[in-house]
Amino acid sequence: MSVPLSTPTERAPLVARLLTRWPQIAERMLAAGLGSTPPAAELPEGHFTAEVLPAIYACGRAVLQAIGEQRVFTRTEVAAFVVPVVERHAEDRFPLAVLIEAIHGSAQSVLAEAAELATPAEMAELVVVGERLLDLLMHINITVVETYTEVEQSIYNVEREARRELCSALLHGQPADELAARADTALAERYTVLAFHIPRADLPGPAANLVTRRRIRVLQRALDNLTGTTALTTFDGTTGIALLPSVSDSEQQHDQLGTELAEQFGTEVFIAECRAVARDGVPPAARDTAELAELARLLGRPTGVYRLDDLLLEYQLTRPGPARDRLSERIAPILPSPHLLEALDAHFRHGSERKAAAAEIHVHPNTFSYRLRRIAELTGIDPTVPTDSRLLAAALTIHRLYPPSNGSAAPV
Repeated sequence: MSVPLSTPTERAPLVARLLTRWPQIAERMLAAGLGSTPPAAELPEGHFTAEVLPAIYACGRAVLQAIGEQRVFTRTEVAAFVVPVVERHAEDRFPLAVLIEAIHGSAQSVLAEAAELATPAEMAELVVVGERLLDLLMHINITVVETYTEVEQSIYNVEREARRELCSALLHGQPADELAARADTALAERYTVLAFHIPRADLPGPAANLVTRRRIRVLQRALDNLTGTTALTTFDGTTGIALLPSVSDSEQQHDQLGTELAEQFGTEVFIAECRAVARDGVPPAARDTAELAELARLLGRPTGVYRLDDLLLEYQLTRPGPARDRLSERIAPILPSPHLLEALDAHFRHGSERKAAAAEIHVHPNTFSYRLRRIAELTGIDPTVPTDSRLLAAALTIHRLYPPSNGSAAPV
């Protein structure tokens, strides 16, 4: 059916009014589609915004412009907008049925918006808009199914698994030449070893799986863009190691990587780095960097890239041995007393500035001084003495990294 679009004299045509409101309509389409379809609705707020919303906006705007020009919007044009987004969903193994259901929810919402906006005199134009949107929905559905099939049947999954096996072999010091050939990856003489630690998503099972697979995909693409090749990684959505062929002047890029990933994942991202590691030195370097990334997280450090020099003292303090155990024992008498631990923390931050430390924890300076004396009495280590203060700081760090499993004495 072909009906010329009306041009009311007192208002813009329906399509023009839809275009004017399209940014807001696109947001509502996303909310009515992926934003309301389980398990997608259980994902963190904004999960789809960066990757899906721009495609909805651009595709819908192009379709409305085509309707206004009274020309057909082809499946090829649809694919240009849809395929890149759908490929990412397919790689994440986002359920196909859920995606199609969400697409239909979005289509229903935009039809409802158009119907609400149209006047009785614009029914013919509304019919045209509805027909064209149904054509669009058909093209999108076909494109989605074809893209999912192509991703599933492509060699992508085989190559990805081969690279993962190659990375695992390098991390365990195993022969890697045959695996490198299978993965179509040239072995480097030296690697930059990156360890990742990202808090686990606290979500229901299906939603957590979707977040995990998205994290794997986003990290892989970020590393590929960083290196200009396909990076080797064992990242599982929470922890993992990446091996990047060593290149010069990449330190700043890695620093930016932590910030960019944190913005996309909506949570802290801890990365530890060891540069220019010979191939046979990869296994111990990987173990060290993994410990360093975990240490940064346990210490409550901010998102970023950490190297051994950044956490040198804390790293050494955490090495197993009798000294570490003994340090942990020295602070045990005050562990059941949060007010003493609070005072000790404030003392470490402010040193001799007793009034500032007392103000921070909202107590009188005399009370603060009493608490420090109480710490000295209970532990035998005086926090006001510089050498003792360093000892207590080390003991407190060890306690926080390796808290005792059993309770200690009663509160004091």
